[in-house]
Order: sequence, then structure tokens, then C-alpha cells
Amino acid sequence: MDIVLEIVDTLALDRIYSAVLPASPSSYLSQKFNNLTTSTFSSVRDGAVATPQYTYIYEPASKFISLNPTQWAYSSSLPRDNVYRQAISLFLVVWVFGLLLYFICATLSYVFIFDKTTVNHPKYLKNQVRLEIAQANKAMPGMAILTAACMLAEVRGYSKLYDVAEDAPFSLYNWLQFPFFILFTDFLIYWIHRGLHHPRVYKTLHKPHHKWIMPTPYASHAFHPLDGFAQSIPYHLFPFMFPLQKFAYIALFAFINIWTIFIHDGEYYANSALINGAACHTMHHLFFSCNYGQFTTLWDRLGGSYRKPNDELFKRETKMGKKEWERQTKEMEKIQLEVEGADDRSYAASEDVKKSQ
Repeated sequence: MDIVLEIVDTLALDRIYSAVLPASPSSYLSQKFNNLTTSTFSSVRDGAVATPQYTYIYEPASKFISLNPTQWAYSSSLPRDNVYRQAISLFLVVWVFGLLLYFICATLSYVFIFDKTTVNHPKYLKNQVRLEIAQANKAMPGMAILTAACMLAEVRGYSKLYDVAEDAPFSLYNWLQFPFFILFTDFLIYWIHRGLHHPRVYKTLHKPHHKWIMPTPYASHAFHPLDGFAQSIPYHLFPFMFPLQKFAYIALFAFINIWTIFIHDGEYYANSALINGAACHTMHHLFFSCNYGQFTTLWDRLGGSYRKPNDELFKRETKMGKKEWERQTKEMEKIQLEVEGADDRSYAASEDVKKSQ
């Protein structure tokens, strides 16, 4: 994440921090001089006593990409490597870029992929898209704070992230890190997600995400903030336990968010015994206690919680047929009553019936 931070600092945040928290003229000159001479301290003599004064020294975050700092990099009283500035910057980066990724990808998915006949399903909520977006926007600042805390530790050098391929434990690891990351995170998410369905935590933390029985892509980030962060812990944990290339870390972070949207898009492409696609995840939203995995069905199979999507879901003529809907609704209502008790959702179909009476 230090690469992203360097880019964002150079393009925007240096100027903002210099305007909000400007450095004194002497501090600015000292920092510029020290960057030219690559010294980390300047000495101010008072008689025979030398007092060291800290100054920021620019070091590229990666050998593959670097942006020379502008004058604004030295114009703030909070230098780039100040821990408080890094914490604030990471929060803003995660929040803003998270919102952009969410709205752009979820909207593209909703417009071009999402099966619009879903809105006629008996368990589709009244004003559901608006409610999903509202929940996501409520959750994102809290998730961003917790995510930024993990990334701060990474930026401060406590992780095992590496820059060049030669720094990997062995050459093949540069390729193996990707399937290893998927398997590791999928395993932990399975158990975290399953734990979130425990009666003592479900109604407080996980129920807000299960409000959407037939989700749209906008439900992908519509969590309680602690729920959303809890399911992301494995992604943050991995680079503190195992080596991970810096650009791979950024790419995987983006991939995870896009995948989360993909499994909520309602278009059932992946009729696979291994991939936990949208059909598998729809089974989870409908029937609660199955298909807890994120990427694969492996851990659900081993944990006895796998539920194979009905073949009808992969045929357009039967996927949204009345017979399939009635079967889903009957079973879902029975399970929902056991898990949640009285249903407090407001369904669009019910409202339409009331209006027609």
C-alpha cells in the first residue's frame, strides 16, 4: 500500500496537507536541503551543543515505479512518513477508492449483468437497491478505519511484503503466492463467516447483510461495518504471515472487492463443483446455513455445509419461473423463521398485492 500512498501523495495529498498544515519556512528549507544531501538530520548549533532535527527523506516505495516529490512534499508540518498523516491518508484512500470501486463495478454489473427479472421475485425487497446502497455507505467509513489500521502496520514495515521477484523465498513462489493466497483466505473466511451465523452474533452483526434474500450487486458491500471487516481479516493477515509481492497485494485487494460484487450479481455462469459463484452464494442468501465460502466450495464440502445450486438456476426458462420461486420461498420462510424469528422485511411483491386490492 506504500506504492498507492506515494502516488496519491504526489498527485493530491502533498498539496492538501501543505495547505491545511503548512511547514515553517525554516523547516521547509531544512527538508529540501536534507533531501538534496541525503542526510537524515540537520544540526542547529547553540554554542557547542548540536541538536538533531528530524526531516523527511524521500525513498521510492518500489523499484518499478517512483514519482519524484514536488515542492509540496516538503511544505507541510506533517511529513509523508508521519504516522498520524499516514493513518489519515490511508483511511481516505481506502474510503474514497472503496466507494469508487463499489459504485463503478456494482453499477456496471447491475446494468450489464444483473438479471432484472429478479426484481419480480417474491423475496425482493421494496426499494431494495436504495436500501443496499444506503447500508453500504453507512458501513464503508467504519470498514475503512479498521482496514487503514491494518494497512498502516504494513506501510510501517511490519509485514512480509516484498518488491522485486528476487526477494521471494524461491522463484516459483512469485506464481504460487496467488493460489496460496486464495486457499488461505478462503479457509479463514469460511470459518469466520460460519461463526457470524452463530445465534449470539448473527442478529447483531450479520443479519444486516442477510436482509437481502435476493441480492443485487449493490448488496456486495452492504454489511454491518464489523461484519464486513471481520470477513476481510484473512486478506490483511496473509502479508503479515507470508511473503507477498507489493503489486500482487494491490491487485488481489482489487480482485477481492470485484469478486464480492460478482457473487451478488444474480447471473449464474459458474455451474461448477469447485467455484463458489453467484449461484452458490444465492443459495446462501436464500437458505442461510450453507455455502459459507468466498471463492471455492472446498471448505463447505469438507465442513458439511455445501449445497449444490439447483439445475433450474442455470436454465433461463426455469431460473425465474413461478414454480422455482414458490419452492424457494416455501423453504426459505421455514428456515428464516428458525434463524431470525418474525420477518421484519418489507417485500415489493407484498406491496404490489396491497395496492391492487
